[in-house]
Amino acid sequence: MVVQWVLRVLVLGPLFRLRDRPVVVGSDAIPRRGPLILVANHQAVSDSFHLAIAARRPVVFLAKAEYFTETGLRGRMKQWFFRSIGQIPVDRDGGDAASDALSTAGAVVASGAAWAVHPEGSRVTSHSIHRGHTGALRVAIATGAPVVPLAITGTADGEHWWSRRDVTIHVGDVFDPTGLTPDDAREAIDRLMRWMADATGWPYVDSYTPRRGAA
Repeated sequence: MVVQWVLRVLVLGPLFRLRDRPVVVGSDAIPRRGPLILVANHQAVSDSFHLAIAARRPVVFLAKAEYFTETGLRGRMKQWFFRSIGQIPVDRDGGDAASDALSTAGAVVASGAAWAVHPEGSRVTSHSIHRGHTGALRVAIATGAPVVPLAITGTADGEHWWSRRDVTIHVGDVFDPTGLTPDDAREAIDRLMRWMADATGWPYVDSYTPRRGAA
């Protein structure tokens, strides 16, 4: 995770702070060590970087499998980059197709690390919060790891990648999965996604976000 630390602290972190002027509300709620699952809404590529900056600790992400299948020099460079910053490839078809990635995520959490995921599964193109997939809560219930929700706004507001933004990251209370069963995963993730809607002031849409193409 050395590459992630360099990017978070020395390279991208300062650039994002300069461009986006992020404000983190409630960051003390994020445990600095121990097993942890972070869940956040998703509007822009930079969401993951802002999440890692707000966490103030190394974070492992799931990344769409398409990032790891491109061939040629560019493909190999992408694979190296995503693996070096701790990203795990995931088949976004869900269900059994994603079970290997979730098993890996479970092992990451069980080892005492922090795993972060965007339950919407793909970037949302409107100011709204969509229904979340249950993978994060299934891993939380299986491992007993606490879950912390984050609501991110402003990352998709700039007209160009270099445009100034005003990013705000609201950190919610720790969610303890103790006593829950896999049958409770849907209700639990729905509760966290609705919290994100309340925190952002955006409407909650009770349907999955449409799949974006590989990019």
